Amino acid sequence: MNNILCIGDFFKTSNNYKGNVLFNEPLSPRTTFKIGANAALLLEPFSIDSFIFCISYLKSQNQIFFILGGGSNVVFPDDDYSGCIISTNKLSQISSVTTSTSISSSDKPLSELVHCDCGTPFSALINFCINNNLTGIEEFAGLPGTIGGATFMNARCFDKSLSDIIFSTTFYDIKKEKIFTEEFQSNQWDYKKSPFQQSEKIILSVILKLQKNQTSSEDIKNLCNHFTSERINKGHFKFPSAGSVFKNNRTFGKPTGQLIDEAGLKGLQIGQAQIASWHGNFIINKGKAKSSDVKALVNIAEEKVYNKFGFSIEPEIIFVDNI
Repeated sequence: MNNILCIGDFFKTSNNYKGNVLFNEPLSPRTTFKIGANAALLLEPFSIDSFIFCISYLKSQNQIFFILGGGSNVVFPDDDYSGCIISTNKLSQISSVTTSTSISSSDKPLSELVHCDCGTPFSALINFCINNNLTGIEEFAGLPGTIGGATFMNARCFDKSLSDIIFSTTFYDIKKEKIFTEEFQSNQWDYKKSPFQQSEKIILSVILKLQKNQTSSEDIKNLCNHFTSERINKGHFKFPSAGSVFKNNRTFGKPTGQLIDEAGLKGLQIGQAQIASWHGNFIINKGKAKSSDVKALVNIAEEKVYNKFGFSIEPEIIFVDNI
């Protein structure tokens, strides 16, 4: 603990770091699940340069850290996290890329490129697209979290993956200590898979390929409202949760929520965590749920589905383990 306090004091006095330095910071309010204790140290850089400085310095000190976006797919531990959390909350600039780099062809409408820093909330991105008459991202309306986290997970909403509209990514390679920009390569992406999982490449920003709408921005707004309403009607926001707990395996023929339902698990409750009575692939926090409660439900669902169907379901939520 003394070491993490020294690291925090270093960032407070460093001329290379601009951002917040927070000790003993509550983590549950920073997640959609509202689960978790405190972080010994939380850094909230104000710029991409300060973000990279955080990563580089912590790596040089062999300090374990976790990068937190919107916290929509994360379950923090019940005990205080003794490492360092780096929040991308303040890294949220959005801008249109110059039209000279936009893409057009004779058989497709003009594509507009939009740059988003990794901490950009989807709510801000959706509003930017509505205000600038840009279409192609409506399926992600109402999605909690940030563009960085969604890129890392290759989020999928209403049969559309984020990789369907990614033009390029800029990332910091921890091993090489360099920044790279790579255009989208389809062979590196798959259903809820990205090249950033199981790697030491940290997403800094993303450029999305959207289209300029030829009619009114009201059309975009109405479509966004439609998908947001779909989430509401499916009960996404009835209780704190992380949305879908398990990935769907499309080759199996049934969504995972249906498998959990047919295994008789809907409504199962441990502590204050419950497999939602209306959706088998949601685990909800009914009050003061613990990480251990959620983990126990995940383990039971995995076991029961495998025993009934001979099929292993794969969690997509991230359990942050303590050091």
